Amino acid sequence: MDLKNDLSEDLRDDLMEKVTKQLLGEQIEKAILEYIRENSLKEGDKLPSEAELCEIFGVSRSTVREAVRSLVIKGVLAVRRGSGTFILSMQKMPDDPLGISQMDDKYKLALELLEVRLMIEPEIAFNAALHRSPEQVEKLSSLCDEVEEIYMKGENHTLKDVEFHTCIAACSGNRVVQNLVPIINTAVITFVNLTNRKLREETIATHRAVLNAIRDGDAQGAKCAMIMHLTYNRQELQKQLEFHKNSN
Repeated sequence: MDLKNDLSEDLRDDLMEKVTKQLLGEQIEKAILEYIRENSLKEGDKLPSEAELCEIFGVSRSTVREAVRSLVIKGVLAVRRGSGTFILSMQKMPDDPLGISQMDDKYKLALELLEVRLMIEPEIAFNAALHRSPEQVEKLSSLCDEVEEIYMKGENHTLKDVEFHTCIAACSGNRVVQNLVPIINTAVITFVNLTNRKLREETIATHRAVLNAIRDGDAQGAKCAMIMHLTYNRQELQKQLEFHKNSN
């Protein structure tokens, strides 16, 4: 088959534009990481503004946003509304190490990701309650408030939710656990996208319970609160899966 002849000129141009944009986004993503290293920036430091990054790398805002969004999902950066973009962790995992992008059934994928979260996140919360620092508790409390505020406004809370769970992993004090954060992030984002942010009250209540237990050093309480949080997620996902099956 002659792909060039079979595709219209407009379609070819559109495909090439998408490929070029994707490749450029990957290049800027690597450039941002190199910029962080060259300038000896560390976790908690703030990156230049979006406009400044565009000037530094000579690309459009959309390209910078795509690169930053990818690094947020991977647990490297965190975007704080009204404050800017900050370095969360330089422990970046390889792109899609588990082959998640190749799995077509997103509902099954979401359930399997949730199973993995149930295996590890309650224990992460348990250890977070034992090893958290006062500064980490303050940060976790602030994130909990921000998630609640965004959720109550009916806005997309996904990235702030990701940051909340990332902070819990950091509280555990386990560096290997922090390397698993991108998998947790993928699970959070996949769940939110499929359920359309329906568990507002449950999410707010269980986030607050996890925070309180970690702050109080109640390891078992933090573990139970996280189990409850993930159980609500699983129940809602099962409902969505049944609806999806019945509608097809």
